[in-house]
Amino acid sequence: MSVNTLTKETESRIADFFNTTVDPVSLAKEIRRINHLIALSLIRDCETLQSETVNLEKGFYWLNEFAEVLNPYLDVE
Repeated sequence: MSVNTLTKETESRIADFFNTTVDPVSLAKEIRRINHLIALSLIRDCETLQSETVNLEKGFYWLNEFAEVLNPYLDVE
């Protein structure tokens, strides 16, 4: 996966999002909650989700990585 630097406009939009819409800790909590629900659905053989397993796997990984950036949880010892 390539890593691109964010434009100043994108940085500004992200900062505005976290300053006016949602705090990072709450967003990280919601990301983890939806990832949990996705995992449960896959475990329980939801046909719709099964057909998208590869995309869900990638999304699951990156959402967790983003949640860790917003509010480190898994790295806590």
